[in-house]
Formats: sequence, structure tokens, C-alpha cells
Amino acid sequence: MRVWFIKGILFIFSIFPLRFTHAVATVVGKSLAHFPSTRLAQVTVTNIYLCFPQLSSGAQTQLIQHSLIETCKTFLELGYLWLRSTQKTLSLISQVDGEHYIQKALFAKKGVILLTPHLGAWEIAGLYSASRYCMTTLYKPPKLKGLAQLILDARQRSGGHYVATNATGIRALYRTLNQSNVVGILPDQVPTHASAGIFAPFFGMMANTMTLVSRLVKKTGATVIFVYAERLPSGQGYHLHFLPAPENINSDSLETSVAALNQGIESCINACPTQYQWSYKRFKNRPSGESSVY
Repeated sequence: MRVWFIKGILFIFSIFPLRFTHAVATVVGKSLAHFPSTRLAQVTVTNIYLCFPQLSSGAQTQLIQHSLIETCKTFLELGYLWLRSTQKTLSLISQVDGEHYIQKALFAKKGVILLTPHLGAWEIAGLYSASRYCMTTLYKPPKLKGLAQLILDARQRSGGHYVATNATGIRALYRTLNQSNVVGILPDQVPTHASAGIFAPFFGMMANTMTLVSRLVKKTGATVIFVYAERLPSGQGYHLHFLPAPENINSDSLETSVAALNQGIESCINACPTQYQWSYKRFKNRPSGESSVY
């Protein structure tokens, strides 16, 4: 029943113009800001207090409200981004900056690791990149199995190839990079297994951070590039930004490389902090001896 309800919501919001969907999301987001007991609001408040202690109380409150609005936009716009035609969806991108970083690396016969944080409309960032390059992306199936095929079809419709987050999928990433092609990874997900991550600073907090990107770089010499799709106001579309990763991501020191990964994510977020998914429990794993922050 839950799967059909979600599919119905996705279908409804795929019909309306994006500006209408974002207007609805704005109303819902403002409402959530007045109900701080919801899980979505609680996690958002906690993360913003932890990551932006330098802000005044009023500035934190404003950031929380805008973040909840943008989070609602992220969810409600999925119908438009997943169910409309590829051409119509990609036509929402009004500007692309920095794509020459990818082209330069591929021209030099180097593989590219494309990192897409949970910032802005990351779904359209992946769709665009897959339409332009031979791209393999890690994919974690949703908890609701009834949505798995819908999501996979939506994400692969522009030509991308998605692989599961297991040993077979990791081997596919190495193979893709060794063939001087592109792999896509969401770099700010909390690693599922303890051996897959180490703690590194993230907005002044220690966060369990994946080591996969650093290991891929070390073994393949691939170029690391960040990409995020900034959501424009009033449903006007999206502005795609491609940015080179900090140089230290190539360090032989795993700790230094992973720290550079988080620095790169921070740089993207600082460009439009309201559009990061602060409702995600980024700090749910704590170093030994620390109590839970949630």
C-alpha cells in the first residue's frame, strides 16, 4: 500500500510544472519548521546547530526553515525528474559551469570519479552526466523493494549504468576507471561497514567517511571532480557546477585523502548551504567513547 501511495505522489507531481511543485514544497517546508518534533525537523536542527555554531540563533533558525523547504523540494520534485522524458528533464538545466575539468581528464586518457553530494537536485546532476559520458554509478536499492525498478529505470534512462554497492559493483568501478571512463559516487553517505570508513572532520565534527574514493584514486590515478545541481528560485530550473577536488585527495595518506574529500564536500555546501540534505543523520556513528548526537 505504501509503495502505491508513493508512486501516486510521484505521478501527480510529474504532471505539474516545476514552479508549482516548488511552491507546494515551500508551504510544506514552512509548516515543518513549526513542528520541530518531527524526525525530519529534529535531525535538521541538530545538524545545523552542530555544523554552524558560529551563527546567531536567528540565523540558525532561518537556515533551518530554508533547509526544510529545500528538503521538501528535493522529495516532491522527484516525480518530475524521474517520470518525465529525459529531454524534458534535462531542459531544466539552464547553465553548466566547469565541465571542462571532466573533458580535460578524459582527453588525457584518465578515468574520472564524479562525486555528487546530497546537495541540490543530485538526481538531475547524475542524469546529465550519464547522458554525456560512459558512466557507472554505485546504487543502493531502496528499502521499499517495490520502488527499486522504478528508480533504477529513471536513473538509467539517459544511458548510465548502475551497480550494487557490493564487491561486484566495486570491481565494476575499477574496470570503468581503467578504461578511462567515468564513475559516479555519493561521497557523503555513512559507510555501512566499519571497515569501509574512517573518521574525518566535517564542519568541525568528526564524521565516519568512506575510504572508497581514496582507494580508487590511489589504484587508478583517476581525476576527482565534484558536481552539484543548484536549484534556482521559483522553479526556474537548475545550474550545474563541476569543481575539481582538493589536491590532497591524491595523498598517499588515507587520513589526509579522506579529510580532503570532506573539505571538497564542504566547499560545495558552502556555496548553497540551504540546499544540503541536513535531514540526513551524517553523524550517527561516533568515535569510541562519544555518545549519540541524535
